[in-house]
Amino acid sequence: MADNKETVGRTFAVVLVLCLVCSIIVAGSAVLLKPRQQANAAEAKQLNIMATAGIETKGAEIATLFDKRVKTLGYNLATNEIVSFDTLGQLEGAIENSAAFTVSKEGTEAGVRDQHQVVPVYEILNDSGVTDSYVLDLRGAGLWGMMYAFLAIEPNGENIRGIYFYKHGETPGLGGEIQNPRWTARFNGLQAVDASGDVTIAVRKAAKEGEVDALSGATITSDGVNKTLKFWLSNEAYGGFLAQLRDGGAK
Repeated sequence: MADNKETVGRTFAVVLVLCLVCSIIVAGSAVLLKPRQQANAAEAKQLNIMATAGIETKGAEIATLFDKRVKTLGYNLATNEIVSFDTLGQLEGAIENSAAFTVSKEGTEAGVRDQHQVVPVYEILNDSGVTDSYVLDLRGAGLWGMMYAFLAIEPNGENIRGIYFYKHGETPGLGGEIQNPRWTARFNGLQAVDASGDVTIAVRKAAKEGEVDALSGATITSDGVNKTLKFWLSNEAYGGFLAQLRDGGAK
């Protein structure tokens, strides 16, 4: 009996040691890999921003090209101020540290439950260092979850340069077509807001001139895109920033 107890005790001891060793390895790997994971996430974001703005990235050193062609800004919804940041990390920290507030009914309908006072803006420069467009970061509810997109706006603060949905959970072949370049290209050149700041872009069935046809078989997703644009281009979000552009440029 004593031998059996001793054997069981040794077995448990071996299992505990193995569990401890495995835990140390997993924890250590997570710590060691975190910087690489963060770097990969930052590079993916840089790629998506530049792709939305139409910057060719093939064969380029992404971080170097991003630093050359993109200025990282933060727009304060409460003060209407624009602040420049050296890195994406600094901007993300400023967003997280800014005050949060509950959005209106329109924001809730778009799937935005809360909002930080600072929102990201990316100023895109051409090869000569002149402002070419501005990229805004949008999010809104689709059929199966949140949809995340970058929207490029012309320096006039009115027209769309491009749109790219970089993350979503919509149904492939239906709502997932929000990533289809043939569909997103329909936004290019359309007026997002008019001179008075009213949102003019719309996604709907039987779209009129200046609007975009809804995706076939994806009514809820299309409606989600429409509500997302209506909210983020309004004065509750980027509307004040776009007004600055129309008044002569971001200050």
